[in-house]
Amino acid sequence: MEVQVDKIKKQIEKKLHKSSDLKSRTVQFFGTDICIMYIADITDNLLLNESLIYPITSYLKTTDEDVYTTIKEKVLSNNEVGEADTVQQAIDELLTGKTLVIIDGAEKILTCDNEKVVTRTVGEPPTSVVIKGPREGFTESIKYNLALVRRRVKSDDLVVQNIELGKLTKTQISVLYFDSVADKNVVKKIMRRLKNIVIDGVIDSHYLVSYLQKNPKSLFKQVGDTEKPDILVAKMLEGRVGILVDGSPIALTLPFILIEDLQNSDDYYSQPIRVTFVRLLRLIGVILAVMLPGVYVALELYHYKILPTEFLVTLMNTTEGIPFSPFIELFFVVLLFEILYEANLRMPQYFGMAMSIVGALILGDTAVNAGLVSPPAVMVVALSGITFYIIPSQAAQFSILRLIGLIIGACVGLYGILLFSVFIISYLSSFDSYNSAYLAPVSPYIADDKKDNFKRVIIKEMKRRPKSIAHNKDNSIRRRKDED
Repeated sequence: MEVQVDKIKKQIEKKLHKSSDLKSRTVQFFGTDICIMYIADITDNLLLNESLIYPITSYLKTTDEDVYTTIKEKVLSNNEVGEADTVQQAIDELLTGKTLVIIDGAEKILTCDNEKVVTRTVGEPPTSVVIKGPREGFTESIKYNLALVRRRVKSDDLVVQNIELGKLTKTQISVLYFDSVADKNVVKKIMRRLKNIVIDGVIDSHYLVSYLQKNPKSLFKQVGDTEKPDILVAKMLEGRVGILVDGSPIALTLPFILIEDLQNSDDYYSQPIRVTFVRLLRLIGVILAVMLPGVYVALELYHYKILPTEFLVTLMNTTEGIPFSPFIELFFVVLLFEILYEANLRMPQYFGMAMSIVGALILGDTAVNAGLVSPPAVMVVALSGITFYIIPSQAAQFSILRLIGLIIGACVGLYGILLFSVFIISYLSSFDSYNSAYLAPVSPYIADDKKDNFKRVIIKEMKRRPKSIAHNKDNSIRRRKDED
């Protein structure tokens, strides 16, 4: 196309509905009109002046140089200078923060990278607080996030594939993996699913989760997530694929297996014996979170004869005079705690502390003194609620499972709780997350992966990548020839 400054300028203004933040400036370059167009809110004005406007207006032309070639190769001092063949392509570049240099009579429009990156300071993410280890967390800028990953991986084996999703938002998505480690079939499957997404906008990485899940309507989590670059790189070293979304501080990882949520980044910076104890504690906490209210109701309604006499007498004394059945009582307390949690979560931070005190102390103590609920019921639900947050990423799933377990325990008793547990395990055993069994390495049992299962050995002994995750390269650590 032959560029005509006035015509191109009007086309762009019409296409962008003459938006107030669309700015332009026309300057003369030895008799040739040059129009500089940019969007003020996402363009760095200082960089624009230093790399475009000042070089163009102060350049001294010595011979009959071609204006387009001269500006592109000699005048512009930007690190990244591109070309747009069509008006639509130029508009797409403009909306990403680039500046258009429209030269009258040229065949193409020049684009320069003057994007203003506005992001919060890199800090420790609130969802992944650690005692030891790196404290850097991802931000909402995909450029910063990629830089955090690149700083940890100085290897040409790292692959970054960028795609654009969202008809209106045109959000940049980056897929990261190690070429020699990740399973190519897994990478192809993930890329195919991402490219098949048709959606108006992608605001956060969780917009992609339902498209990446094999069973999108299932209650259980099927895509891993993290806010820390060290965790993302560690998972990629095991053969997983990472996904970063511009505008989101949360990275997604695939394949995902359930054992990941029993592990924590702190585990790899602590003594193995302590880690093994803590992981078993987390497993016990998961069981208590889901099953404790249902088991309590079942024992109180159907199986009280198996309780020790002293405990049964104490229980009868504390529940005497309660006007509700054990199920209604537990259901009321569970509902009360869920309402308090939601209220505390949504309220401003300074009101949240007051709400916690009012809810936990005043309402709970008043309900017990009024004879509406018994102290054991409050204690059971409180213990179950606290253990939710041993694994905070699964708290939503545990909340639903606890309610289902409570209803089954009230209707059928311990036999129902047992069948409910068997059903959950059987259901999860049938899951397949991108060629990786969901309950691996427990089901199917993989002996080589027991070094980092419920127990953990020292890193020196983890010579092989976990077979639970599909990958291409087995060896993770190689022994030196001179090592004893």
